[in-house]
Amino acid sequence: MSNKIFGLFFCLILTTLGRTQVVDKIAAQVGDNIILWSDVEKKLVQSQAAGSTNTTYCEVLEELMYQELLVNQAKLDSLVVTDDQVNAEMENRIRLIENKIGSRQKMEEFYGKSITEIKDEFRGAIRDRLLAEEMERTITGSISVTPKEVKQFYESLPEDSIPFINTALSFQQIVHYPIITKEDKLLAYNKLTEIRNAILGGKNFDTQARIHSMDPGSASQGGKIEASRGMMVPPFEAAVFSVNEGEISDVFESDYGYHIVKLIKRKGDDYSCQHILIVPEFNPSTFEQSALKMDSCYALLNQKKITWDEAVIRFSNDEMTKQNKGIITNPITGEQTWDMEDLNQVDQQIFLLTDVLEKGEFSAPNLYMNIFDRKQGVRIVRLMDRTQPHKANLKEDYALIKRAAENEKKQRIIREWTQGKIGNAYVKIDSDYVQCVFKNNWIKL
Repeated sequence: MSNKIFGLFFCLILTTLGRTQVVDKIAAQVGDNIILWSDVEKKLVQSQAAGSTNTTYCEVLEELMYQELLVNQAKLDSLVVTDDQVNAEMENRIRLIENKIGSRQKMEEFYGKSITEIKDEFRGAIRDRLLAEEMERTITGSISVTPKEVKQFYESLPEDSIPFINTALSFQQIVHYPIITKEDKLLAYNKLTEIRNAILGGKNFDTQARIHSMDPGSASQGGKIEASRGMMVPPFEAAVFSVNEGEISDVFESDYGYHIVKLIKRKGDDYSCQHILIVPEFNPSTFEQSALKMDSCYALLNQKKITWDEAVIRFSNDEMTKQNKGIITNPITGEQTWDMEDLNQVDQQIFLLTDVLEKGEFSAPNLYMNIFDRKQGVRIVRLMDRTQPHKANLKEDYALIKRAAENEKKQRIIREWTQGKIGNAYVKIDSDYVQCVFKNNWIKL
């Protein structure tokens, strides 16, 4: 996670939990919801941590009043946010900070509160945030723009406001992973069974995890994992919640491989445990078969005896790309295009393989490591497109301009909605803020 994003979450908790008691007062009230001076201060710190160094108190207050207006309307419209949604969002936030600080225990020590107390502190605020988001989706969810509106939006942009587009790349791949056989799985199962028996016979779980576990995230910590219900895959949690403290589970299987867990402590939905993972490994001869398959694929493509789309269907066994002509989606943006920064973060090898290629050309077969599940395979990469740096235009960047036009339309609809609701809502602003120049007419004359 970037330092900027972490700063946002860190400041959210730091300014909420354990702050010293200061004289506070109401900065504004929208409906039944009040905004304290300290809320404005806290939001300003968050904005600065996220990089918005020029944000003013007036801008922060207006944003908070807008959020409360959304919450107020959501309650009037009986919109529902479930406990499961709140808990999931809570867990995501806690996990982000936990990963940065080091562990849940260190979080509790730092803030002087238990995880349960931290969650209780945040639950109401997170529920309101989710209600506001749901209300905003209700307002803007059906908004779309026509091609005519996209053209009008683009033509209305001042020349110096048209964005400059850096080189954008798009790729396709054909990947073949060696097949894990039943014999490979049995070897992994038997190995973990031996490790479990050794631990039951007196060997230290911590040491065995450091030596044998194939989980890169926990092996160096003696297999230690601290989590809450919903964070881990179902077979893992089923094992954690089926044993007592100090007990070691039987060997069980998940999509990642074979596991055993030792429960250290469990309190409600929160738990800490130790974990050993053994991942079934393919036989070297199976990897050689994958390499031969990809050599055949490469030869057929070069001889034009098979099209790219046909080759994807016939040779690829990569679930992420096989059903989409091999197109590699950028996980950072969710789009099919990549810039160099994203490539450097996710898959540097793609650039090395395709830098000398022209559009439509493809690489020779190469070894490949999938960073998401650490599977090894052999792949061919095709350069689907490479655009040159240019000012955005309707021909090459229609999708980008369309999103900008949709966003502009959404902002206009939100402003209209906000102005209409202000007229029907009780709004009171402290005298310290009456000189603010707001985007909307919050101060009724």
